[in-house]
Amino acid sequence: MKKISLSGIMLLLFMAVNAQYASLYPSGWFIGMKWNKVQVIVKGEYNGFNKEKVRVTYPGVQLQKVYQFENGKYLALDLLITDQAKPGLVNIEFIQNNKVHAVQWPLKVRRSGSGKEFAQGVTAKDFIYLIMPDRFSNGDRSNDQVAGYRDTVLNRKNPIVRHGGDLQGIINHLDYFKELGVTALWLTPVLENDMPLQLEQVGKMAGYHGYWFTNHYAVDKRMGGDAAYKKLVDAAHAKGIKIIQDAVYNHVGIEHWFYKDAPSKDWINQWKNYTNTNHRDEAIFDPNGNTADKKIMLDGWFVPNLPDVNQRNPFVANFLIQHALWSVEEYGIDGWRVDTYKYCDEAFLNRVNAALEKEYPLITIFGEAVANTVVGSAYYTQNTMRAAFKHNLPGTTDFPLSYAMTDALNNLFGWTDGVNKLYMTLAQDLLYKAPEKNCIFFDNHDMERFVSVIGEDMGKYKMGMNLLFTLRGIPQLYYGTEVWMKNFKNPNDGMVRLDFPGGFDGDPENKFIASGRNSTEQEAFEYVKKLANFRKNNKALQTGKLMQWLPQNGLYVYFRYDKEQTIMCIFNTADTENKISLSNYAERTANVKTATNILNNQQVGNEFTVGAKTSLVLLLQ
Repeated sequence: MKKISLSGIMLLLFMAVNAQYASLYPSGWFIGMKWNKVQVIVKGEYNGFNKEKVRVTYPGVQLQKVYQFENGKYLALDLLITDQAKPGLVNIEFIQNNKVHAVQWPLKVRRSGSGKEFAQGVTAKDFIYLIMPDRFSNGDRSNDQVAGYRDTVLNRKNPIVRHGGDLQGIINHLDYFKELGVTALWLTPVLENDMPLQLEQVGKMAGYHGYWFTNHYAVDKRMGGDAAYKKLVDAAHAKGIKIIQDAVYNHVGIEHWFYKDAPSKDWINQWKNYTNTNHRDEAIFDPNGNTADKKIMLDGWFVPNLPDVNQRNPFVANFLIQHALWSVEEYGIDGWRVDTYKYCDEAFLNRVNAALEKEYPLITIFGEAVANTVVGSAYYTQNTMRAAFKHNLPGTTDFPLSYAMTDALNNLFGWTDGVNKLYMTLAQDLLYKAPEKNCIFFDNHDMERFVSVIGEDMGKYKMGMNLLFTLRGIPQLYYGTEVWMKNFKNPNDGMVRLDFPGGFDGDPENKFIASGRNSTEQEAFEYVKKLANFRKNNKALQTGKLMQWLPQNGLYVYFRYDKEQTIMCIFNTADTENKISLSNYAERTANVKTATNILNNQQVGNEFTVGAKTSLVLLLQ
């Protein structure tokens, strides 16, 4: 018989007792946290549970207040975790008619190495690789279909159902990321999405993307569960790769107890008739706006199967904040990307960001705010504007810059078009306090794939990668772009979320290895690899300043520089070659002796030509 450790016995006891009588959220906590006043939501199994008396008997843990809800299954407990508390199982007793039911609530030791081994933050020194786990690689066939889930469909031929990719599949390819120069992985959500197939315009769709939460405190078993997530984080850290977790505060899946069996109706934003959000961020910050538009923007539902969460409810706010803190400590992640950021209550957003940064000073957060303008994008970050509400978000997903970079590649040069749009967009960086904290990109899981958008043009691809890896901000690449994956969202989003070739048993081609790529794919891969690894060792591109020149005749030039190095970036979007004279940029080139192309190590003189529709990245000495 194998020996079972004391901690193992405690865990088994905790699981057995909690499964029998009540569910607790958060499912446990940690000693020594600054957030030491923990509000525990307790979900009983019968109506009238909220009439039970509660007693906590554990040294260093004090029960300060008990709350009842309109739904008789729920209680909320305010627990104070004092400095005297030791790790162990906190005994929480529920008493009715002289009957006592005990539930154990784990109090754990905190992780060591905050800021160094986890919660490291993701900055402009990093290169983010975005993965949709279900579509990347299947490393464990045993979890492809899990009994008990509402959706057990698996069909790789159907782009809107599950394909079987998981966290072990990502672990299996950590060396691939290292070779490419990746320093951080952003995964679309891995939390449990126990939703049935949803009938949408495109057909019956699964929650394979991860954005339909049904349980905040469980990693989806089809991804490998909690153990696989912890294994991934540890393995990635061992390779020097950080992990970004995807948060969703705005909504939950329609099968979540937040909606199906809520403690009170106001956990979800209610409407007399179904009301969709208007998606207009201008309604939030418009000084000439009206209350009705703003309410629809914030409280309207994203889609009918995603109930809109009311973060103004203090219990809901505490639940979400505590889950964010618990996730960092439990899994050891390094940063956050926050989905549908602009649809959430603004005061709540500032609260959760402040709580995370107070507990983990180096952790970083960037929010998804799909804005039409630089003003709209900057509004949701720490900015220089005289807005009525001031956000504390460090950075955002920089959609205006993404659109401008694509226009620079695809549109003809004009007064406000082509590279002039890129120039104009960057000129508005004065609205951000720290534009270098923005995540910059060409595409993601909600957009047409970059290779298709540029018409499968290798010249534009290389120009685009030069922009991505030399402009200010944190570069992010969508999985497969480095091996020429392409497609439009026709007839549905699943077409831009196809499987990475070679990530699944039976794939006829394996793009993870050079021998599995054709010449175009290999050329794209090597280009990204060289740029990313050069950037990894160049401080001017990571943290240097940006200085740009007015575009002329389709020619756009900017510099990234610090006290030690200068990088000159030249983009000729014209149909004819353009002449370059370093003397025209004397403010940055006055003392330059040599200029070397970082991609082929060839030197250029003080005067040279740049071919039509090409770009250069030069290291100036």
